Amino acid sequence: MTRIAIPRRRLLQGAAAALALPSSFAALAQAPARQFRIGHQKGYLSLLKGRGTLEKRLAPLGVTVKWTEFTAGPVQLEALNVGSIDFGDVGEAPPIFAQAAGAPLAYVGATVPRPKTEAVLVPKGSAIQTVADLKGKKIALNKGSNVHYFIVKLFEKHGLAYSDLNLVYLPPADARAAFEKGSVDAWVIWDPFLAAAQQSLDARILADAVGVVGNRAYYFSSLDYVAKNADVLAIAIEEINKVDQWGSAHRNELAAELSALWGLPKAVADLSQSRTAYGTAPITKAILAEQQQIADTFFSLKLIPRKINVLEAAGAGIA
Repeated sequence: MTRIAIPRRRLLQGAAAALALPSSFAALAQAPARQFRIGHQKGYLSLLKGRGTLEKRLAPLGVTVKWTEFTAGPVQLEALNVGSIDFGDVGEAPPIFAQAAGAPLAYVGATVPRPKTEAVLVPKGSAIQTVADLKGKKIALNKGSNVHYFIVKLFEKHGLAYSDLNLVYLPPADARAAFEKGSVDAWVIWDPFLAAAQQSLDARILADAVGVVGNRAYYFSSLDYVAKNADVLAIAIEEINKVDQWGSAHRNELAAELSALWGLPKAVADLSQSRTAYGTAPITKAILAEQQQIADTFFSLKLIPRKINVLEAAGAGIA
């Protein structure tokens, strides 16, 4: 048998490399993998989940994505506060209550304004014909919600005072029941509940939010997650906006998907989508100035316990 001579230096180098391998693998095993835990409701984020594009974008960064479904935005904010999620979607009002309660909230994205997707409804045969006719009438709405702010500003616009409001605080399902029975004179609500009431109850829109309030939707994270994962959040907003742009160009297909998600007739989703504006972008100081107005209004109405500075929930690098 012929023996092949291996130079001593190469042999020693090989042995050293072999000894180094276990420690290298150990270092890799100990490196913390990044997670992106997303809370979502049945809606636009669910569409992103179904496409799987976010996971593909984040895989090269070593980020794993976990999705958890919630029934409403405020519940997602509670999950953020206890550290269960890193990201979610919500309307205008809940983040203000969360910040007032000391939650480590950070705004990271916002939709374009969608004022046509919230409105005051009255029964088809109602004698109420103008906003002024609502003075003293029983108006159902979800307390501390986006529509609560809307009705306050709507009354202001028409020269009415907050004291002229006779509000009945009910969540959407209970408010619809009261509206159907005639226990309330009007109902302030958002889509798709708004479209469903129009379709199935033949309810009439007295006034929507056009020229009154913006009615944006927001995407949130925690201040700590923003500080450590700005790249992840930027990609998430980009991917959400891609779904938005697709939806804007394919409203029929979008309505079909949302109809299945919501468990509502496609005609309801069609109506809802016909008045929805699409587009999502990173948060700006100008957008948060709108939130500050809502926060100041809620503080003046004693709906939140303390005055807040919304910019404290902006995170770093805000434009």
